[in-house]
Amino acid sequence: MKRTIGILLILLSVGLNVAFVAVWIAHRMPRHHGHFCNGEESSCPFHIRFGVTDPQRQEFEARMIRFRKSSQPICAEVQRRRFELIDLLAVPTPDRTAIRAKQDEILDGQRRMQERVIENLLEMKTTLTPDQQKKLFDMIRERSDCAGHGPMMMGLGTNMPCRP
Repeated sequence: MKRTIGILLILLSVGLNVAFVAVWIAHRMPRHHGHFCNGEESSCPFHIRFGVTDPQRQEFEARMIRFRKSSQPICAEVQRRRFELIDLLAVPTPDRTAIRAKQDEILDGQRRMQERVIENLLEMKTTLTPDQQKKLFDMIRERSDCAGHGPMMMGLGTNMPCRP
């Protein structure tokens, strides 16, 4: 039983990486006006780190608003199903068939979220220069450590340091 729960938790953790990347990108995109970085007001780290132009920043802000609105229902659904899974696991005699079905529902939501993240990144690429694209994907690689065990989780909900 402990081994099954351990495997389940590992699978959920790996599956959540995509959702965490989406949330991280949503939190890191230029919407945090009023922060100062290197002596100037900006949307750190995006503005400084990638050297985006004002038109690029405006386009990304609009895209991120659309992305957040479209992904919010999926995130809420996945979160609700996670709680349902926890409830299924908490009963004295868990129903493994119901647990597997709930896992499939969670994975389906995570797949849909992953598709939205990928579409959003592909759209972003069309606006970025090759150098900006490299910086974006390098940053994503830096922040995509295993959930809860690396820099990605440590940066959620806080301003990351600006590194030009």
